[in-house]
Amino acid sequence: MPWRYVYCDVGYAANRRQAWTPVRSKPQDDQAISNSLPIGVFDSGVGGLTVLRALLDRLPGEDFVYLGDTARLPYGTKSPASIRQYSLQAARLLHERGVKCLVVACNTASAIALDALTQEFDPVPVIGVLEPGAAAACRATRAGRIAVLATESTVHGGAYQAAIMRRRPDAIVTARACPLFVALAEEGWTDGPIVEGVIHRYLDEIFVAGAVAAHPDTLVLGCTHFPVLAPALRKVLGPDVAIVDSAATTAVALADVLTRRGVLRHDQAAGTVTLLATDGPERFARVGAVFLGRPLAPADVEIVDLAPAQTPSGA
Repeated sequence: MPWRYVYCDVGYAANRRQAWTPVRSKPQDDQAISNSLPIGVFDSGVGGLTVLRALLDRLPGEDFVYLGDTARLPYGTKSPASIRQYSLQAARLLHERGVKCLVVACNTASAIALDALTQEFDPVPVIGVLEPGAAAACRATRAGRIAVLATESTVHGGAYQAAIMRRRPDAIVTARACPLFVALAEEGWTDGPIVEGVIHRYLDEIFVAGAVAAHPDTLVLGCTHFPVLAPALRKVLGPDVAIVDSAATTAVALADVLTRRGVLRHDQAAGTVTLLATDGPERFARVGAVFLGRPLAPADVEIVDLAPAQTPSGA
């Protein structure tokens, strides 16, 4: 059945059925986690919609609230302190609306802020994309030679490298920051000579130079923007390099957590999606359609403010 947009009290929600769907706007701290609550997903922008797309495919009966912090993207060039602050603010907004699980659909936030998020929102489970991606890379590699493409903060923080080495101590991990990939994906430039030229500039040193036996056999897309470039990466790298996208493995991890917690939803065949952003609904809709794989309109996006409340003077 084709996707339709269902009007909610905070905007529009992507759905496969026509229905009025209220969205909670009050904290649920005083209530037990219910299976009818939505799943909160946040990212620094629209890249996390690639993760949401995988979650929808895996769990079509769940309701989702997605927040893209488009006013402050990218997180990948920010300091660890800023990344933790922004991540906590985004997660708090989702938590206040009432969610049964938080998915950190941002590799940078997963690498830097996951511990802080897990501690603050317990008992609500928090799932990042980094650990599932590292596990998938270790399963995919044949010889333990793994390349990780990510943002500057993720690469410099070493979280992917550490997560892979915990699972496979003999692995040889090469990490490369590819900031232009984010810009290309945001502009919808996903193929053609310019894209391939940028790929060669970043990756030839890893996959072409030196002895063939030393080249990685597995490539991890360590940023949620990068999956839309996967066809171009495949064209440049050829068929022998396994390309790992953590979105699908994150969806498996989420389904497992919901099942173990007893909050997997079984009472509806198709859930709703509510889209939130901190700036630019027009751009969110235009670029987000590429990542989500279905058309969006600016009216589908509710603009929210993550700035902390100001204390009145003299209070």
